[in-house]
Amino acid sequence: MDIKTASALRRLRLVSAPEAVSFLLLLVCSVLKRTTEFNAVPVMGWVHAILFLLYLVFWADAWNRTKWSLKTAALYFALSVLPAGGFFAERRLRREAENAVIASHARKEGIVNA
Repeated sequence: MDIKTASALRRLRLVSAPEAVSFLLLLVCSVLKRTTEFNAVPVMGWVHAILFLLYLVFWADAWNRTKWSLKTAALYFALSVLPAGGFFAERRLRREAENAVIASHARKEGIVNA
């Protein structure tokens, strides 16, 4: 894995958890708006929108660089629209990055030819 691909995955991983948190906070704010006088939906809506757009940009970049299959790309997109999906995406991306580092070290040491 080259440095640009690793960077694309890292950016996607770093934005996935905050995007999930903002989604959950937006849901809480929506409930509070309906049940109390507290209305933070406009602010949380903007925060979540910015993080979601960043996720989409980083997702498209990662898909382009890693050459994911349509199934894998669709999974990461679907995780972005689920309330806690970003946490699962972050965990999968971290594992994928760790596996790439292990494979890179194995190639350098001549253990595998992949």
